[in-house]
Amino acid sequence: MKYFLLLGAGILLLSGWSAAHDDGIGVGTVEEVTLDADLGASREGSRTDAEAVLREEEAISPDGLSVAQQRQLRDQAQNYTFQTEVNRMMKLIINSLYRNKEIFLRELISNGSDALDKIRLTSLTNSDVLASNPDMSIRIKADQENRLLHIIDSGVGMTRNDLVNNLGTIAKSGTADFLSKMQDAEKSNAQEMNDMIGQFGVGFYSAFLVADKVTVVSKHNDDKQHVWESDANSFSVAEDPRGDTLRRGTHITLHLKEEAADYLQPDTIRSLVKKYSQFINFPIYLWASRTETVEEADADADADQADADEDAQVEDATDEKKETKKTEKTVWDWELMNDNKPIWTRKPADVKEEEYTQFYKSLTKDSSPPLAKAHFVAEGEVTFRALLFVPRVQPADSFNRYGTKTDHIKLYVRRVFITDEFNELMPNYLAFIQGIVDSDDLPLNVSRETLQQHKLVKIIKKKLVRKALDMLKKIPDDEYEHFWKEYSTNVKLGVMEDPSNRSRLAKLLRFHSSRSSEMTFLADYVARMRPGQTHIYYIAGASRAEVERSPFAERLVRRGYEVLYLTEAVDEYCLSSLPEYDGKKFQNIAKEIFDLEESEQQKERLEGYKKQFEPLTRWLAERLSAYITRATVSRRLARSPAALAATAFGWTGNMERLALSNAHQKADDAQRKHHLMQKKMLEINPRHPMVVELLRRVQDEPDEPATLLAATTLYRTAAIRSGYMLQEGQAVEFAESVERMLQQSLGLPADAQPEDEPDDEPAADADEAEVPAEDDHDEL
Repeated sequence: MKYFLLLGAGILLLSGWSAAHDDGIGVGTVEEVTLDADLGASREGSRTDAEAVLREEEAISPDGLSVAQQRQLRDQAQNYTFQTEVNRMMKLIINSLYRNKEIFLRELISNGSDALDKIRLTSLTNSDVLASNPDMSIRIKADQENRLLHIIDSGVGMTRNDLVNNLGTIAKSGTADFLSKMQDAEKSNAQEMNDMIGQFGVGFYSAFLVADKVTVVSKHNDDKQHVWESDANSFSVAEDPRGDTLRRGTHITLHLKEEAADYLQPDTIRSLVKKYSQFINFPIYLWASRTETVEEADADADADQADADEDAQVEDATDEKKETKKTEKTVWDWELMNDNKPIWTRKPADVKEEEYTQFYKSLTKDSSPPLAKAHFVAEGEVTFRALLFVPRVQPADSFNRYGTKTDHIKLYVRRVFITDEFNELMPNYLAFIQGIVDSDDLPLNVSRETLQQHKLVKIIKKKLVRKALDMLKKIPDDEYEHFWKEYSTNVKLGVMEDPSNRSRLAKLLRFHSSRSSEMTFLADYVARMRPGQTHIYYIAGASRAEVERSPFAERLVRRGYEVLYLTEAVDEYCLSSLPEYDGKKFQNIAKEIFDLEESEQQKERLEGYKKQFEPLTRWLAERLSAYITRATVSRRLARSPAALAATAFGWTGNMERLALSNAHQKADDAQRKHHLMQKKMLEINPRHPMVVELLRRVQDEPDEPATLLAATTLYRTAAIRSGYMLQEGQAVEFAESVERMLQQSLGLPADAQPEDEPDDEPAADADEAEVPAEDDHDEL
């Protein structure tokens, strides 16, 4: 157990530190400069300074254990092996994260901040928990001579079980995901891996990026003080023989590798704290020295003056100022490194853009700047400050976790962190938004369960959503394209799920359009509408190419009407739940209810077509009654001979395809058949020569099989053209009918069959053809 010889490096003798603290040494300036003319007093002051520095050095001493204490630790320590997943993970971290090892300090400070948050939250309902150690801070001290770095927090601390379970195992379902993502990121770049460390709650192990050995001493209010130590291969835990020196908290000592010695330099530590942790909500102190110029009594000058006074005979003595000299002295101090106010408490006009970016990166561990932000104060029935951000990239698994608990909004009450473990502040579709909410009106001692039902939280949520949507609306045009690619599905789900904000969300919607190759907002569509147009026309399909060739859009586009092309799976559901926009109703042009603004002349012409083709529409309704509700003359077809339109409350081809896809996933054959059995309306184009000829044949020879075959084929081509799938068995029948027509067009008989294949094999004799009896098999 040789490692216990250095165990004192991992222990903060907080009893000594606390005494210094009580004497005004621990937090303020350690060395007081004595300006005393008396040389003896000056020397005594120097001794006092030296003792103060010595006391601080002894508070974190590599030799803090006596021989007896080392022996006691060695005898009591229990050795453990790491969980298999931890071993695999540490090998990945240690061997792969070679370009940005500095993240270890970010992670250890973040862990200390979390521990402080926990004890402060507990103190809201039980103030006695702080009695053991009222200090709430994080302290860093570097021992360059022994290559040790100490990070100390006065947070909640860990019990013996916590040390074993939290630092030796990872009982989280995300471990496997972390390992797989780490291995994937290893193939691409180290920065991705750095960003993932904190996201998966394994930041403590990043200490082994720079350290050969890590010592952790921790004291929880409910347990004795214990020592945990590991060299990344195994770990040991023992009760601290010196008892309760920390009072409460955790002291981590890193035995740094030789190549990591730069992390012991004060300037390096300051730089990393500013880069990663300057907005941590607790003070972070660095034990550092500075040089000051002070005036001291000149001992030599005093001696010369005394000799002169003995020789001189002066009758009228006068007081003279004693001579002093300026000297430089090294003063040791706990230096505060994060003296910025919480950024959300400042006025937005006083915060620079780079400060917002730094805070966002510190909050989210994202390496990219945010896409948008909103910093505001809401007043009224409840007053709160908020700072919200939109990440540039949405996590790949966001929709796999859709509707589950998120921790993207941190709730503070009077600058005291309360929780990030409930999702009542943002609806599911805005779960990607990250930020801070700080209210002065919520009670500090409210429990999380009560908080979720608190009426003021509901008011905060309502205002947050409004402000978040305003933030999205203000995203510049050059950035909105990127936002829409990342979050379009979220906005569309919001239209479906949030009726109270549906009109606001509708302003964010964008769709492809027949008018432009670029996507368009609904507001722009309305601005381009033709005079007298009262509907917003749209058609849904699997791709733009599909909907552009849809028969339903032919006449509309030809006459100059703009049609929205819906190409995402959620689009049609979205607009189905949006009754209107800016007073204009939406019209799905693939449904039988279709209102097209027409002149009186056009209406009269349509009535004429209906009367002319009534024999055909009536005949089609009778002969194809198994498939269609009725047949009618179409107002929207231009080139196509026929189309299949959904009933008013039926499903279009696009919706049916999506429903069938879900049904297949569930292996629900009954549901599949139900969808396929829905009847549609057949529309015919009265100007198409094929339809005109079919009318003639129905009038002349309605019972001719060829006429029925032509009508059935017309129906099936219309179904395919309209985006529907043929019912079971119809696909084969359709292919056979097309083949017969193709044979006729080539001048062949409709029932022509392929020739029989010649039989080249000689006929077998009857005896040879007999199957061997079982006895024959046995003989073989």
